[in-house]
Formats: sequence, C-alpha cells, structure tokens
Amino acid sequence: MFGKLTWQAIPWDQPIPLVAGSVVVLIVLAILALVVLKGYLPYLWHEWITSVDHKRIGVMYTLLGLVMLLRGFIDAIMMRSQQAAAFRAAGYLPPEHYAQIFSAHGTIMIFFAAMPIMIGLMNFAVPLQLGVRDVAFPTLNSTSFWLTATGALLVNISLVVGEFARTGWLVYPPLSELPYSPGVGVDYYLWALLISGVGTLMTGINFVTTILKIRAPGMSYLRMTIFCWTALAANLLIVAAFPILTATLGMLALDRYLGFHFFTNEAGGNMMMFINLIWAWGHPEVYILVLPAFGIFSEVISTFSGKPLFNYRSMVAATMFICLVSYMVWLHHFFTMGAGADVNAFFGISTSIIAVGTGVKIYNWLFTMYGGRIRFTTPMLWSMGFLVTFVIGGMTGVLLAVPPADFLLHNSLFLVAHFHNVIIGGVLFAAFAGITYWFPKAFGFKLDEGWGKAGFWLSLLGFYVVFMPLYVAGLLGMTRRLQHYDVAAWRPWVLVAGIGIIIMMAAAACQVAQFVVSIRRREELRDETGDPWNGRSLEWATTSPPPPFNLAVLPNVQGAEPYWEIKRRAIETQHLSPEPNYEPIEMPRNSPTGFITAFFSTITGFALIWHIWWLVGLGLVAAYAVFVWFAWRDAVEYSIPAEEVARYDRERRRAREQWLAQHAGQPA
Repeated sequence: MFGKLTWQAIPWDQPIPLVAGSVVVLIVLAILALVVLKGYLPYLWHEWITSVDHKRIGVMYTLLGLVMLLRGFIDAIMMRSQQAAAFRAAGYLPPEHYAQIFSAHGTIMIFFAAMPIMIGLMNFAVPLQLGVRDVAFPTLNSTSFWLTATGALLVNISLVVGEFARTGWLVYPPLSELPYSPGVGVDYYLWALLISGVGTLMTGINFVTTILKIRAPGMSYLRMTIFCWTALAANLLIVAAFPILTATLGMLALDRYLGFHFFTNEAGGNMMMFINLIWAWGHPEVYILVLPAFGIFSEVISTFSGKPLFNYRSMVAATMFICLVSYMVWLHHFFTMGAGADVNAFFGISTSIIAVGTGVKIYNWLFTMYGGRIRFTTPMLWSMGFLVTFVIGGMTGVLLAVPPADFLLHNSLFLVAHFHNVIIGGVLFAAFAGITYWFPKAFGFKLDEGWGKAGFWLSLLGFYVVFMPLYVAGLLGMTRRLQHYDVAAWRPWVLVAGIGIIIMMAAAACQVAQFVVSIRRREELRDETGDPWNGRSLEWATTSPPPPFNLAVLPNVQGAEPYWEIKRRAIETQHLSPEPNYEPIEMPRNSPTGFITAFFSTITGFALIWHIWWLVGLGLVAAYAVFVWFAWRDAVEYSIPAEEVARYDRERRRAREQWLAQHAGQPA
C-alpha cells in the first residue's frame, strides 16, 4: 500500500540526520502551535498564504530563500569541518552522508536559496518601479511561489525520510541511473526540481509579460530602471532555459521509472548528452542569478552616489548582450569531455567575450561613483565589496575559459573557489544589499546599520579566508568532494578555510541580530516619508509599506528618472503637485489556488518518490480539480473605494509636506 516506504526509511542508525531532523520538526510544530494559540492563523491565511499581492509574494519568496540559505550554510559548515578533521582520518561524517551533504548543499543554495531571493526581490520591486499595480498574472504568481516551496519541502523531507542524492548537485549519469543509485535520493532530487521548475517557468512567463506589456503611461523601454532591464533579461533566460532542465530531468526520470535508455551505458543511451543538456540550462542559470544582482547594484550605487547611472544605454546593451551570449558558452563546463580542439576553442573564445559585457558594467558603476557624494550605508558597502570580489572571480573565470588551463584545473578546488567567488561575491552580496535597501519599503522601518555593517565586514573577511586558500589547494591538485585526504601539502589551506567558515558563522549571527534588533527598535527606525534613502526610482514615490494598489494614481512618466524629477520640482517650489482626482481601483482577489495546488503537488511528488501509485492518482486528480474550480470563479476582482484611496494618499502627502517644511531652503 505504501510502495517502498517503510519504517527503515528513517535513519535510526545515523544520529546526525536523526537529531537534526527531530529538531527541525519540533521547531516547525512549535511555530504552528504558537500561530494557532495566538490566533494568528486567520491573519496569515487571508493576508499572506492566499495573497496574490506581488509585494507579499516577494517577501515570502525572500523569506523562503533566507531560511534555505541558512540550511545550505549548515551543510557548508559540516563540509568544511569534516575536511579539517579528515586528514589521514575518517572524520565524523561517513562517506555516504558526506556525499548527500555536498549534493544537498549545491541543490539548496542554487535552486532554493539564491533563486527565491532574486525572484522575491524582482517580485517586490519591479511592478513598483514600472509604476503599475501588480504583475500580469497575480494568481499564477502565487502558484509559482508555492510550487517552489513544495520543491524546498521535498528536499528537506529527504533529511529524515529516506536519503538525498549522492551524485553531486547535477546528478550526472551513469551514477544517477538506477543500477548505481537504487535508493530514493535521486528521485527526491528529480521531483523537487521538476515541480519547482514548473513554478520558476511560470514566474518567467509572468515577468516577461509584465515588463513588455504593463508599464505606467509614458514609460518606454529606455525609461525603465536597469533593475527592470536585468529582470527582463533574466526572465527571458528562464523562459528559454527551464524547459531544457524539465525535459532533461524528465528523461532521466523515464530512465529510472520505466527503463528507458536516454542516458544509460547500454541500448543506445548517451550519458554525455545529459551533460550537454544540463549545462545548456546550467550556464544561462548562472546569468539568471547574476543579472538581477547587477540590477540591484545599479540601483544601490546610483542612489548612494547621488547621481544617475553612468551611460545608461550601454548598461542596457551590456545586459542584453550577456543575455544572448550566455547561450553560447555552456561547453566550457566540460572541455575535458573530448569534443575536440575546434569546439573547445569556439566556446573558450565565447566565454572570454561574455566577460566584456560585465566589464562594461563594472566601469559604468565606477564612473557612477566618480564625482558622486557617496554615502557608505550597508547596501553601498555590499556593492563595493562586490566590485572587488566579483572582478577577482571574473578573472579566474577567464583563466578557466582557456581549455589547456581548464584541463589542469577541471574538478579541482580552484573551480569550486571560482564558482563561489562569483556566486557569493555577486548574487549573495546583491541579495543582502537588496534586502537592506528595500526592507524599509516593505515593512516601514530601516534595518539597523551597526549590525548590518558588522555583518558585511565579517562576511567579506570570512569569504576571503575560506575561498582564497581553496584556490591554492586547487592549484596544488586537490579535487572537489573529498571526504578525506592524505596529502600533507593540502592540510594548511584546508585548515585556514575552516577558520574562515567560523568567521562566516559570526557574520551570519550578526545578520540575524540585525533583524532582531531592528524589529525591537522599529519605532526609532520608522520611515515616515516612504523615501528613506533619497531614492531616484518610482518605488520611493509611495508609502512604506505601500498600499495594496501601490500608487493612488499611475504616474505619467516623462523622463528616465521620473520620481527624481518630481522630487526635485517639489523641493524647488516647496510645494507638492496638486492633489489628483481619486477614483476607485480594481484589484485581484486573493486566491488559495496556489497553496492548494502546491499541497497536492507535495503529496504527488512524495508518492512518486516512494512509488505509492494510488496516492499519485489521488494527488493529480485533486490538483486538476483545483484548477477547474479556479476557472469557474465568478468574482475575480474587488474594488477599493475612492475614499480609501484618497485616505492612503493624503497620509503620504502629509508626510511629504512635513519633510519639505523641515528641509526648506536646501538645494534640490
């Protein structure tokens, strides 16, 4: 009745996952009990779980990403400490557990930490910057989030029920095929990514449609912020790349479940085709993460330099250049596969060329800062740390783009250090900059600067202490994924990296403290004006936090920085623009469709992993029934009365008038 699922699926003989899983289950149960006993459940259901408001979905995406970032960081701590202890010794993690940890670490950090944070920040900021009320398909947006949460949940269930893949984060065959991985680990990986991948693809469709078709009056493409441009490029890549991932993992699932031979050793299978396909998705995925990060840095550097972004049009051109060329470089991930010198040369050259687009951006950011009145706030510090760190990572990437060098360094810790150099230095630094930058817009109060700066400096120091030694260890020949090692020359570098992870733990503690202290001091840190950073784009034109409809009246955009022009005019004249004529606003109704669909998707995914076929059928029928029910809804929108719209906007205007009175006589 329960397929392959038995009591033996729980790791009774492995204390680490058993204790860790028990602690997580107890924490979740305690939170649920607190929510129910305090009476928060109706509020959470109506205002968050069923919300289709892009801002709340963005916050939930970001929160999911931060929780999974902590989960993936725990895996990183275990790997660093295992290698520090495993010189000519077994360490404390058995090989099969260590293999699951490095596989889960990569999977979680890319798919369920970095991706949700970037998508969350896009969800929150892009409609506000476009001057519109919501995304094109609000209910689809909610469904996308909950399907992503389903994938994250399935990965975490594998911690205590069964096992996770032991194949690395990209499940290369033949190791991932049934004869070599007969357990459920690869199946957990497949269904978590297939389900969450559908959610990500729907996000891509949603944002491409929103940016191309829904913008404020007068907002042409070349009046959009660079963050909107990078969001457009990233989502175009999602629409083009994620079907490749879904098809590739679908073929591997057919191999494992129905005995097909797409990637097997026999019967015409070709395992190298899997590697081609997975990296045809995988390298655009790097830019799906990095391009929105570039957009965040563009917003932050412009705001805190007090200047428009230098050479805006070249930034747009560089963004779309990277978007296009990112599809012409995937083979550099496997120069050693034997495609031949001509093929390797082509992809090596294209990989070097794509660095030109990033170089243009680096110089534009530097020239934006040049001559500016720079304010060294926490978001700006993350941005400046990025400029140094990412350049180093980019140069090591260009080195790896040279096929003869790659033959020596492939699968070494040099490659691991390079990858973390660009993802941590680019994506993670951008995530922290973006969260700190937009937090007051989302919640109405700023994050504490003292704890934020402490977190930044410790993160920067910890990053260099962890990964610079790994470059050296890689050059000395140390390969990735070693559960233990015997070479004495590697030992000092591994120990220094272990010290670095302790520094990064201190950084993480500072960032947690930043949130706790900020929430406790929120009245002192309150943002009354809606513009705490003296911002330049339209999200700062509304209140903090914004009302459900974002803006009382859609702006008529007449320049590249419409909000900056409105603000400058108000400072010069010491008067706000005349009060507009308020009208009722129609907004989409909240819908439980996404949550219910994800609930049944979780059941279906779990049943597919454990071969509980009757539950698979039940889950699919129930999920289909939810879509039918959604299609037959009568009321899809509700109207916000003009009086309520006026009340929101008059409060905003009153705060802005007080600010003008306090800053009378200051230059615009």
